[in-house]
Amino acid sequence: MKRLIIRPGAMGDFIVSIPAMECLRAGYLEVWSAPRNVPLAARFAQHARSLASTGLDLLELTGPSQPLLETLRGFDSIVSWYGANRPEFRQAVAALRLPFHFFTALPPVGCVTHAADFYLEQAQSIAPCASDGIPRIACHATRANFAVIHPFAASPRKRWPLECFRELAHRLAPDMPVEWCAGPDDELPGARRFKDLYDLACWLATARIYIGNDSGPTHLAAAVGTPVVALFGPSDPAVWAPRGPHVAIAAAPALDTIAVERVASLVWKTLENARL
Repeated sequence: MKRLIIRPGAMGDFIVSIPAMECLRAGYLEVWSAPRNVPLAARFAQHARSLASTGLDLLELTGPSQPLLETLRGFDSIVSWYGANRPEFRQAVAALRLPFHFFTALPPVGCVTHAADFYLEQAQSIAPCASDGIPRIACHATRANFAVIHPFAASPRKRWPLECFRELAHRLAPDMPVEWCAGPDDELPGARRFKDLYDLACWLATARIYIGNDSGPTHLAAAVGTPVVALFGPSDPAVWAPRGPHVAIAAAPALDTIAVERVASLVWKTLENARL
């Protein structure tokens, strides 16, 4: 069985889909994803490609190129979160008689099922498997005595105030040095930045604890087994909280109402529970 998984979306969406994608393993598994997620896909698939490099986005507009059509016809099964809400794309696929199976890209509004379980249940509908629904990314790393703080998120509404993170870092510093982490376009002088997400994952795996907002790196830290304290505002943590062996959530409708004292207490409690 040769299977292709097409999984667009941001880092966090990709990571919570990992249990589902692992459930869909076949004799040969290929994954097409957002460019930044390719290094993560390569950890469990025989081959991973950037979705943007395939030309799939033009399929319903110009028709597939001959190389793309031959590639798609080479798979026995194509599982796609891409194009599920685009009728023209689905019609083009049907007309070509390609072996596509479409999955809903996002849990519906009002869903009370965790996103990882939502995606896993989709995968189990065509490939039954046993899974605990916890995303895991293996990294060979030795843990050290430092905390990582990543103070950013895609939406400003998901960001705890930067001055609160700085106050938290000040409180932790006497017992545990703090390393700051940022994305390529985030403004934070002195922060660590990684082009390759697997390199970032393995660096996060060396941290004693990670503190961050509802963001992709927060999911990544949990997936490598690092204890995590995550701050949630408008998103529902019952659906979108990171999953890992030691994850604590501080949630409030308005993030700026979460006190530094509360987060600091969660940090030390999480470390105590993890015995680190």
